[in-house]
Amino acid sequence: MHRSFALRTGLAMAALALASTLSSQVWRSDQGDGTYRNPVLFADYPDPDIIRVGQDFYFVSTTFTNAPGITILHSKDLVNWQIASHVADRLDGDPRYDLKDGGDYRHGFYAASLRRHQGLFYLAVTPVGHKTRIYRSARIEGPWTYKELDREAFDPALFIDGDGTAYLGTSIGTNGTLTLLTLNEDLSAVTAAKVAYYNKGAEGSKIIRHNGWYYLFNAIPSKLAMTISRSRSLWGPWETRPSIDDRTGGHQGAIVDLPDGSWYGFVMVDAGAIGRMTNISPIHWKDGWPIWGTPDAPDRVPDRAAKPIAGHPFAEPPSSDDFSSPKLGLQWQWNHNPDDSRWSLTQRPGYMRMHATQADGIWTARNTLTQKAQGPRARAVAKIDTGGIRPGDICGVGSFGKYNAQLSVVGGAKGTRSLRMQLTESTTQGPRTQVRIPSLPIAGRTLWLRTDMDFERKEGRVAYSSDNRRWTEVGGPFPLAFDWRTGTFQGQQFAISCYNSQPGGGYLDIDSFTLSALPAAARP
Repeated sequence: MHRSFALRTGLAMAALALASTLSSQVWRSDQGDGTYRNPVLFADYPDPDIIRVGQDFYFVSTTFTNAPGITILHSKDLVNWQIASHVADRLDGDPRYDLKDGGDYRHGFYAASLRRHQGLFYLAVTPVGHKTRIYRSARIEGPWTYKELDREAFDPALFIDGDGTAYLGTSIGTNGTLTLLTLNEDLSAVTAAKVAYYNKGAEGSKIIRHNGWYYLFNAIPSKLAMTISRSRSLWGPWETRPSIDDRTGGHQGAIVDLPDGSWYGFVMVDAGAIGRMTNISPIHWKDGWPIWGTPDAPDRVPDRAAKPIAGHPFAEPPSSDDFSSPKLGLQWQWNHNPDDSRWSLTQRPGYMRMHATQADGIWTARNTLTQKAQGPRARAVAKIDTGGIRPGDICGVGSFGKYNAQLSVVGGAKGTRSLRMQLTESTTQGPRTQVRIPSLPIAGRTLWLRTDMDFERKEGRVAYSSDNRRWTEVGGPFPLAFDWRTGTFQGQQFAISCYNSQPGGGYLDIDSFTLSALPAAARP
């Protein structure tokens, strides 16, 4: 592991002591000794765009067809992040967002671009197959409203020039042609369009201006690499150089300035089943070019470095939930839009009540509640009350993504209930389900259901308990994978689901959901 400086023994011991008090956390970037390690979030936060407003940093990430959509995080130091808001409470503009006609898996809302201009936050995003939207809000928490442009701008890059003119950079498909769309004063319409640049294979470009230069940070997905271009004019000519890649830190991102005038980079890296994670890195300048890393270790993102801004405490997005709030926590998203008549946090206060939706499997079931899995190894335990389960209900917990493992309570005749373990894989021919354990008898209403995900081994396991002490594994290990062609285009997620092939059905009450690090002793 590269370190740009030596750690003092006292600081290292303090970090170990602090870590021992935080053993339940899955991942901690902030080491507690003035340093951080990458990734800053060991979870699927792809297509990052980060801006600074005063002393605050805001990070927008892709959410595809999860709802609420378009997640924005907030930080004071680029290391410790919390979820600030979701821009779109519900996804609108396409009936498939309600899981009709097979849903819109792998599409939905792609890479967004965030800027602050004249007292408002502006966010550009293009739902796949639809026209680009420019959202706006006075507050990062919302409410957000949007106006739709007259065209579909792929991977929009919002840029406000020094004279206040707003532009939207867009790749034409993925062939590397960057067109700049000039926007009107309130960023609600396109007034001009002109090709500004061509770089074969480039997409996801982001535009920065610094010291009289315009910089383009271009993703080259075919090589999992980044190039950087610069010009004295937005319209070129552009000079281009290779930069980092996934072997040295990542391939899609840009840079952001700090209050003291220094710069840091943020970049996405493909990381297997966990999805696409975001690293941050010091930036230094050489001959007018931004260089990732430190002068003594250039052209690579450090595994560990000094925090960009000292003095801010540890923070992380929420994960565990006791469902005591009447409002759903920001850590949760539904697979596509939910049917709001089939779930409640108030029908039984202190519980998430999920009424069975009508579906023939998890891939078509509405109201699957998801949360990003965390690496490198995570364990989720849900305490449930099965008293509302009715014949035909299939309700439980597991994984969601390319591989969908379910440990479910199944309602039988005369009030009987059993456990079933099944695995559904999303394939080019559609979802394929393997029932590994058809039926295990259970007694009592209260159960604990557990899902483990080990991203180092790329495998998961499920188990159950009647007392939260003695556990029984069910169905054996199942694979974890990321697949943009047949999966969700996201990393594996934890999921709670409840459906029935027939209308009506009962409900599942979830008392709590607890996320923690998977103990090393639990690995077989």
